[in-house]
Amino acid sequence: MENKKIQIWLPVLFSITMVLGMLIGYQIKERTAGNSFFSLSRKTSLQEVVDLIKGKYVDKVASDSINQLAVNELLTHLDPHSVLIPEKDLKETNEQLMGNFQGIGVEFQIFNDTVNVMSVIKDGPSEKVGIQVGDKFIRVSDTILLAGKKIQSDKIRQLLRGIVGTKVKISLLRDGKMIDKIIERGVIPVPSIDVAYMITPTIGFLRINRFADRTFEEFMRSMEQLQKSGMKQLILDLRGNGGGLMKEATAIADEFLSDDKLIVYTEGDHIPRFDFRCKKEGCFETGKLVVLVDETSASASEVLSGALQDWDRATIIGRRTFGKGLVQQQFQLSDGSAVRLTVARYFSPLGRNIQKPYGKNKLEYDEELLTRYQHGSMQKADTVIPKGKAYKTPAGHIVYGGGGITPDVFVPIDTTQISNALMKLYYRNTLNNFVYQYYLQNRVQFNTIKTASNLLKGFTPGNKELDALRSFAAMHDSLKLDNFSAVEASQIQQRLQILMARQIWRVEGYFEVSNQFDLAVKKAISVVQ
Repeated sequence: MENKKIQIWLPVLFSITMVLGMLIGYQIKERTAGNSFFSLSRKTSLQEVVDLIKGKYVDKVASDSINQLAVNELLTHLDPHSVLIPEKDLKETNEQLMGNFQGIGVEFQIFNDTVNVMSVIKDGPSEKVGIQVGDKFIRVSDTILLAGKKIQSDKIRQLLRGIVGTKVKISLLRDGKMIDKIIERGVIPVPSIDVAYMITPTIGFLRINRFADRTFEEFMRSMEQLQKSGMKQLILDLRGNGGGLMKEATAIADEFLSDDKLIVYTEGDHIPRFDFRCKKEGCFETGKLVVLVDETSASASEVLSGALQDWDRATIIGRRTFGKGLVQQQFQLSDGSAVRLTVARYFSPLGRNIQKPYGKNKLEYDEELLTRYQHGSMQKADTVIPKGKAYKTPAGHIVYGGGGITPDVFVPIDTTQISNALMKLYYRNTLNNFVYQYYLQNRVQFNTIKTASNLLKGFTPGNKELDALRSFAAMHDSLKLDNFSAVEASQIQQRLQILMARQIWRVEGYFEVSNQFDLAVKKAISVVQ
């Protein structure tokens, strides 16, 4: 009897179980995926159009180009800073944030259709095998010619860069003799601090060009060096710094601010508020501090300068910053490309979001700095620009949101008219090439000048150098220049000194000399003294 009951009820139990499972699955489907039970997910109209173009369009179109166009068009309707990074550009883009690349460690320039070594990175792979400034690279691996009118800088970089530990054979010309060198590629650091030096016996000067993966480490080493040299006041230069990693900027802010002060907070529709606060005692919490900014200081630069301004910790000098208050996060895509998507806004300690307005016209947003210049706001302290919402700092100063960090002390952009002669020399890169050749011809003389600060006394270009420059321009670039006026001569002489400092001491020398003519730096010195 028992067996018969089981035989009767077992099919019924199976049927009930199956129906219940189907009902549960249906409920889950309804709540998670859509309304089409027992159907495959439908394609979006975007997917359908892409498939139609791939399968039906009159001409052949590369699949990746279609996808990139579609994604780029979509992102342009979100905000100006959400972007697609194609796979071919991703490595170089990431290297900028990593602060290093893999290669042989030289800076080169194509001059007279030949690759000329302009600089050799200290302690890098090329210096270790004896590569010198002035060497001319002729061949790579015995077969690839690095000379001729069709040679391109990007192609040369591809040949010289490569995986750490791999070797490359270079055939070079030096003093008329062919020399072969085998160079083992290594990791080449790209410093994010251009220069850190004592601009007066008590005032330090430190310039950060971007916020990369090791910027904070570089900053701490530089601060230690400056403090050992007797620094009591600091000028922090963020001009031209377009941002980078916010964690590096907040770590540096922590060195200037005391206690557990709020540095910045981020928030978005899908990202809850997150506060970045000071965590430890800083290395420079009390000394006088000036921060230099301009219209190209953006993002993480504005995080740092905004926090220091909100807490009355620094005097901000220069011109209104770019106005980027959006936070991007990078997401890897299956085809090897990546999307940097805006996921949040950042707010200064007082609650300022300094993102300037943006609409659907991306070109208008991109040209906003040009509009500022044309309206005169870079010459007249932003008097014609709406200030946005006002905030009061603990010391009672009024600061504004809604479009960049407005400096406490305004320094107008230099509107000194550049002569036509100087413009021609810049356009053809004639001035840089002349300095390089002049240095090679007078290397013995320049080797007697030991520091960039002494260059202005040791190298004072006069009529002899100006005549040589005119002859060089006529011979190499077919530029016929008349006798220079007094203003032209003064401008060119100053640039020759600055560019010669860069040729000898690279970016450090460039700023040590150019700072001696810089109006914003002069103003900063007067404020902290």
